[in-house]
Amino acid sequence: MKAHLTDLLFAAVGQLTNEVNLSQIVIDRPKLIEHGDFSTNIALVLSKILKKSPRDIAQLILDQMPKTEYFEKIEIAGAGFLNFFLGAHSYQIIINQVIEEKELYGKNQIGQGKKVQIEFVSANPTGPLHVGHGRGAAIGDSIARLFEFSGWEVTREFYYNDAGAQIDNLTRSVKARALNISPENQDFPEEGYRGDYIADIANAYLAKSSLECQGQQVQASGDIEDEESIRNFSVAYLRNEQDQDLAAFKTAFDVYSLESDLYKNGQVNFVVDTLVKEGHTYEKEGALWLKTTDFGDDKDRVMKKSDGGFTYFVPDVAYHLDKWTRGFKRVINEQGADHHSTISRVRAGLQGLNKDIPLDWPEYVLHQMITVMKNGVEVKISKRAGSYVTLKDLVDEVGCDATRYFLSARRADSQLIFDIDLAKSQSNDNPVYYIQYAHARIEGVLNQWGGDKKTLGVSKDYAFESLAEKKLIKRLSEFPEVIKQATDELAPHQIANFLKDCAAELHSYYNDSKFLVDDEVTKLARLSLIYATQAVIKNGLALLGISAPEKM
Repeated sequence: MKAHLTDLLFAAVGQLTNEVNLSQIVIDRPKLIEHGDFSTNIALVLSKILKKSPRDIAQLILDQMPKTEYFEKIEIAGAGFLNFFLGAHSYQIIINQVIEEKELYGKNQIGQGKKVQIEFVSANPTGPLHVGHGRGAAIGDSIARLFEFSGWEVTREFYYNDAGAQIDNLTRSVKARALNISPENQDFPEEGYRGDYIADIANAYLAKSSLECQGQQVQASGDIEDEESIRNFSVAYLRNEQDQDLAAFKTAFDVYSLESDLYKNGQVNFVVDTLVKEGHTYEKEGALWLKTTDFGDDKDRVMKKSDGGFTYFVPDVAYHLDKWTRGFKRVINEQGADHHSTISRVRAGLQGLNKDIPLDWPEYVLHQMITVMKNGVEVKISKRAGSYVTLKDLVDEVGCDATRYFLSARRADSQLIFDIDLAKSQSNDNPVYYIQYAHARIEGVLNQWGGDKKTLGVSKDYAFESLAEKKLIKRLSEFPEVIKQATDELAPHQIANFLKDCAAELHSYYNDSKFLVDDEVTKLARLSLIYATQAVIKNGLALLGISAPEKM
């Protein structure tokens, strides 16, 4: 409906001037119902161009508006605002459109089949996934679902940092536990990993266990002195475990990339050699530095340390060059807030390669910290991980649906308190329960009716007059707009907020109305409205990776 009105206004304005483009026509939804269903200030925008008063311009726009049966009336208000009031026929059209399109309602083709790569989670294979990884998974996967819903060709990618000091520490930690050296022992590696999962890996290694890691079989040798074997098995063990946790979290990836491959195939060395050749480096105190200040960074950064090892952002530059080479002109990275400093360094390195990569490529979504609460007390550690709360613990405690909702329901850049007690409660205070109950509640009414859902649809003989009906229908009409905005802003929390508001409108309507009335026209119209509401709720939940139960 909003898109239709935008087209009508653009056509009218085009009769007055050719100096206005479509993006300048901004349509708002007034907070007060007496101000109509839609409002625009385009007359005020045109006043400078046409040298007339906004109210006079508003009248000229009305005179040029193409005929439409969607609006009951159009008013000029205040300094020249145009307020639009939907007519009864519009409400019928909205409901019938939702019913006709069902799972396609809200879907668009803005992406036009263009490729977008979305990288998220990308946990180091050094331990179980923690709740921060879970938030990244919920947000990243929901962004991917939004882009698919908007006509993009999406590739979900997971990047493993399977090289460097942290993997050395993992290897030494597993070896120590295999030698029966406990974390409390002074001989245990100082920087080692101390969770019980290290003992699990060590026991599996000694037992010469075999496991599958993304299509490849990995066999433990059981040789305590073979650190390469320990390394390979440990990484494979944790990757396998992370895959299982992500599967339980309804999260899957199309591509897995390894940091170690960037070294093996020479891409890291290529990046370094190219930056040197392009004149963007210098040597100082035995180290190789990148002139990141030339690209907007606050200071230059070390690329290669005096001991010959590369700093962590160098393989990141090589990895993103690989993304660019693979044809991804749009790349979105969902990462923790601790990656903030990485952004300028990676972009600087990419600019220095002289590959015509845009300045703001790739895009980043950074999520903030999570505090897990239970019984009013912060939960700080997992029995298995030993130092943090794992994603598996959270899913086992409250379920996948609740976990996904709570981890994606707030802006990524805001800190999050995850209240386990609230997430488990079956009450209206629990938003995911509140939303899912709305879906199930509608199914209950439709089952009680027992008719054929294919017959539902609103006839022109019924006019929606109650405030509860109008508010709910307007909410349904907003869904395509919310999809577009959430996708544009990389903000799936907007879907979560919409669903909560939609459920509230549905519950209010349910409490105020009777559905299985004697009058057939009225009955079918009201059933059609809640059936359309059910479809929208289901679509929104699917975009968050959450189920839509028919019974609760």
